Amino acid sequence: MSNSSITVFMPSVLTLIGIPGLESVQCWIGIPFCVMYLFALIGNSVLLLIIISERSLHQPMYIFLGMLGVTDIVLGTSIVPKMLGIFWLHIPEISFDSCLLQMGFIHTFQCIESGILLAMALDRYVAICYPLRYTAIFTHQLVTQIGAVVTFRAAILVAPSLVLIKCRFQFYHTTIISHSYCEHMAIVKLAAENVRVNKIYGLFVAFTVAGFDMIFITLSYIQIFFTVFRLPQKEARWKAFNTCIAHICVFLQFYLLAFFSFFTHRFGAHIPPYIHILFSSLYLLVPPFLNPLVYGAKTKQIRIHVVKMLCS
Repeated sequence: MSNSSITVFMPSVLTLIGIPGLESVQCWIGIPFCVMYLFALIGNSVLLLIIISERSLHQPMYIFLGMLGVTDIVLGTSIVPKMLGIFWLHIPEISFDSCLLQMGFIHTFQCIESGILLAMALDRYVAICYPLRYTAIFTHQLVTQIGAVVTFRAAILVAPSLVLIKCRFQFYHTTIISHSYCEHMAIVKLAAENVRVNKIYGLFVAFTVAGFDMIFITLSYIQIFFTVFRLPQKEARWKAFNTCIAHICVFLQFYLLAFFSFFTHRFGAHIPPYIHILFSSLYLLVPPFLNPLVYGAKTKQIRIHVVKMLCS
């Protein structure tokens, strides 16, 4: 059989099949996904509204939290509407360019979220380890610059992966993506050409972003713990540690899910596809869902303003 008979040249439309092996129950799986998305949308919007409207919260920690809220809203909105269209309305088709656009949004805002978590860890490090210099170091100008650098880093790292797919590949084995959203490796695996460069670049971006950020976040919290445990008063130790609990919870759930999804996609040949796809979907949905809960429950200032808003 000739090569042309088993490949597709420059497909204009791709098909997302959702969760392979669980097609019969996808309509039910869509319910918790929809609930998580709606809660993330409402919760993060409330956090943003409180941070914007309360001048007392115009501080670096809460500005970073606001950036995280915006990132979570965009990330959830990038995948859930199309995913529910597949699960509930049986509309699996997506244009090739729209698929690349979705992939670009997902990976760009994943990188941005990782960068914001690093910025929040550095903010807590300076606040606890150098409290007298905190206001002089973390000025509004620095916060703006950090936000710009984090966004630029994400865009500059993700853009080449889009270009490599768009410009290098012409022939594809199939137009069917065994996934519920357009993900880098899921698209690359469709190509009927040499994909080594794309795989290497994907690994480079993943380890550059997650590896760099994780190392510095971990080092920041190690220094914070050393400083906290050296405080003479037990009450002061608990107060300082309590300001970090929410950040640590968000940091752990984000990176644990991220690394499970990343390694199973590349090296988990014996893991059923539906397990990987469920976890990779949860990786994108759980952080936006949990972040408002974690910060709302553990951050006293936000908790007070939420109660005021509900009472009024």
